[in-house]
Parts: sequence; C-alpha cells; structure tokens
Amino acid sequence: MAEILTQNEIDSLLQALSTGAIDAESVKTEEKTRRVRPYDFRRPSKFAKEQIRTLVMIHENFSRLLTSSLSAYLRTMVQSEVASVDQLTYEEFTKSLQNPTVINIMGLKPLDGSIVLEFAPNLAFAFIDRLLGGQGAYDGLIRELTEIEQMVTKRVVMRIANSVKEAWNNVMSIDPEYQGMETNPLFTQVIPPTEMVILVTLDLKVAEISGLMNLCYPYILLEPVLNRLSSQFWFASSKKNFSPEDINTLTTRLKEATIPIDVELGKTIISVRDMLNLTVGDVIKVEQSVKNPLVVKVGKEEKYYGFPGLSNNKLAIQLYGTKIKGGEKDVK
Repeated sequence: MAEILTQNEIDSLLQALSTGAIDAESVKTEEKTRRVRPYDFRRPSKFAKEQIRTLVMIHENFSRLLTSSLSAYLRTMVQSEVASVDQLTYEEFTKSLQNPTVINIMGLKPLDGSIVLEFAPNLAFAFIDRLLGGQGAYDGLIRELTEIEQMVTKRVVMRIANSVKEAWNNVMSIDPEYQGMETNPLFTQVIPPTEMVILVTLDLKVAEISGLMNLCYPYILLEPVLNRLSSQFWFASSKKNFSPEDINTLTTRLKEATIPIDVELGKTIISVRDMLNLTVGDVIKVEQSVKNPLVVKVGKEEKYYGFPGLSNNKLAIQLYGTKIKGGEKDVK
C-alpha cells in the first residue's frame, strides 16, 4: 500500500521543490526504478491468496462437521475452531511437533500422495477415556499409546476422515484411506522435508480437555485441484443437488441423534390438603379415560397417540396413531 503523507509533510515537500532543495527529475527517476522484493527459494510461495481463502472456507465447514460428528460419537460436548491456515515446509512442520505425539497418515483417493493428521496426546487420551466409559479425563502423563489405545484412537480418526471427505465434497469427491499411525515425528517422512505444505491448525476441545489438531496437505497432492480452489468454483459447486451418499450420511446422523420421549398419563386438580395427606396406596382419579389413547411427546412436540401396557415386565406404550398438527405432510 502506498504511504499516505500528512499535511505537514506535503507542505515541506512543496517548499523543498520551490527552493530547489529537491530536483523534480530525480524524484521521477526514483519512481521509475524497480523495487526489489526478497524471495526465499527454500520456501517458495506456491499457493495464491485466493486458494488459501478457499481452503479456509473448506476447513471452517470441516470444523462444523467435526463438531457435530464427534459430539454424537463421543456423547459429550466437542468444540472445534480453525485457528490458522499457513503454508510452510514439511520439515518446519515436523520440527514444531512434540515427541511423542499422535500422527495419522491417510491417503485421499484418487489424489496421489498422503496427508498427515496430527493431534496432541492429551486429546487422544480424552478420546480413549470417553469411549471406554469415562468423563474424557487426562492424567497429564505424556507417553506413547499402547496397541489397544491405538486401535481405539483409530476409530475416532476414521470419524474425522469422514468429516474431511464431506468438507471436500464441494471441490471433488475423495475417499480417505487410513495408512498407519506413528508417535515419533522423525519416523513420518512421507513427504520430502523441503516440500511446501498447507498446514491447517484447529483448536479442539473435548469435555474439559483442549488441544491442537493439525492437517498437513502436501503441494504435490493439492496440485491437481488448485484450479478448483477458487471461491467462484466452491460456491458454484455448493449449489448442486444432494447425492444419494449425502442423503445416506444425513440419515445416519439423524439416527444417531438422541431425543427424549414422554407419555402423559393424565391430568387432574386436587387441593393442597389432599396432596399433603397422600399416602402409599392412595388412588388419584385423573381426567383421562382408559378407553382414550394417551399423548406421546417427542421432545416438546405432541406427535403420537398410544395405549399403556407392559413389555417384559416393563412399562411400555403401544403407538396407536399420529397426531398431525399441520404442515408435516408438506415436508419432503
């Protein structure tokens, strides 16, 4: 951006030109000379700003998908937010990692190459503790994962991979393929050290445990789709109709959702005196007739009718019909 001069600087410049202290021709010559910009050949900039902005939008969508997917799978509150999207060399990325850590290597078919999904050990132990019935706690001990812990963590990683697949659907259809897990950054030389990569860092919080999760994309993997990483292409492809896979994914997510169901046995009005004198064995007469069906609430909405009964010596409700309030038939 050009430098903006203050009024005092403008007055001083005009005075210098009028007195001859500054030659106007020399000023024009200086403007025509080319300005030299430093360029680091060890870190060439291979991604345009618009492509990085598109990657930010893709992974903001990924962050939202990851929040809903892991919250349903772990049955606890999961918060995810994109912290940064940068381009750097793979060597710089590996040197910034702690040892041990949790590094997952995945392929994105049909693209050639592999990506690296890395997250801190405290997040891995939070995943494991939650899946094994705990509260998602972490004792603070930094150590490598055992084989059993790696298998449990792999299940969470596959959930994350599904969210990556959905987030990239607007650009192209990819199929994540799990290739392995490492704990030492020095043993994950799947990308040349000097290769430029896109590093997406997310701030992830599971229950009370928070940490960083990194997605590392090498340039050689993204090169075939660079022409699609534009905002126009991304928004145009986002308007397409839902595919059968998208509908199946949405259906699966809805089936995993939990919602309370209540049955109202009946209502009545009694005095405070009668309520205080209630004892075990007393009978309260309600306005509901045994011949009429009860109302079944899904969440706070009255949706069904049913009759009470027993099933395997447990209280149950047999659905009798649907209570339509209006508008349900128009929903497709």
